[in-house]
Amino acid sequence: MSKELIYLSNISKSFDGQLVLDELNLKIHENEFVTLLGPSGCGKTTTLRILGGFTSPDTGRVYFDGQDITHIPPNKRQLNTVFQKYALFTHMTIAENIAFGLKVKKKSQSYIKDKIRYALKLVNLEGYENRMPDSLSGGQQQRIAIARAIVNEPKILLLDEPLGALDLKLRQEMQYELIRMKNELGITFVYVTHDQEEALTMSDTIVVMNQGYIQQIGSPESIYNEPENAFVADFIGDSNIIPATMIEDKLVRILDTCFACVDEGFGHNKPVDVVIRPEDVELTEPSEGLLQGVVTHLIFKGVHYEMEVMANGFEWLVHSTTLFPVGRQVGIRVDPFNIQIMNKPESEDEEATVIDI
Repeated sequence: MSKELIYLSNISKSFDGQLVLDELNLKIHENEFVTLLGPSGCGKTTTLRILGGFTSPDTGRVYFDGQDITHIPPNKRQLNTVFQKYALFTHMTIAENIAFGLKVKKKSQSYIKDKIRYALKLVNLEGYENRMPDSLSGGQQQRIAIARAIVNEPKILLLDEPLGALDLKLRQEMQYELIRMKNELGITFVYVTHDQEEALTMSDTIVVMNQGYIQQIGSPESIYNEPENAFVADFIGDSNIIPATMIEDKLVRILDTCFACVDEGFGHNKPVDVVIRPEDVELTEPSEGLLQGVVTHLIFKGVHYEMEVMANGFEWLVHSTTLFPVGRQVGIRVDPFNIQIMNKPESEDEEATVIDI
């Protein structure tokens, strides 16, 4: 594991009496691509603004490389922020936009010129020095905003939904550009988004947030394949989330039918939630399945068919490259490794899980 660069310790923040962050703890390591992911109002942008110095926490401390920077202003921190709105100076050329921070730091003309050339090469916009921002596409403007940030050689680049205003194709192109830049620059990226696909595509580590709490921290693979609660399972991709009973280790009863699984340590006859991804539901001939049902809906999605199957009173979402027409009787099978067992919340109101690190 690389060196710890950022530590947010017991951060709480309220706005107008509304608690936005509740004793949040988060560690970020050097040269890591960390994505703060969650729905609107979950606290991810507030977390980024506190890290950037634009917002002060009510309680808690922000540590950078072991030093307390909680009350240090943004311009004194070794980081830069790229916003969704680009915030380019429309009356300045591209070169002047990129050079702005360097001029404030009173760098030499030759140094600034070299940095402009380097930054434009990095974002694949060589030769654009004398263009004006309004002559560029949205994707190009976003690249200039990133170029302006990286010439200041920050240890951390903060990105607040920077691709939100772009169309789908441009957004996908910029995702690959950001991964390339991060690898080339060797700096830490902290990225805020509500887009699950973006988070899964780009991140080394995903921090899933909801209602001011961290729900789960992990790699894209672990977040997708091993969600720790129903919120994460439901928010990251499509899921079948089903109330079930853990009979004993490696045996769970789902919809009055016993399925083999690989989970242990949940106890005997304990109520649990089960997560099964749509692509992990195998449709068979009725006699070959543990459950029997009927296909009720069908959509062609290009790479697969999306079907809904009513079985034992539950409507299963199924993704398959094999077509089963509406009205067809089918069996359902699930590999034991693809059944994810989760503890049920302690109460009906329990919406969030606090991760202590």
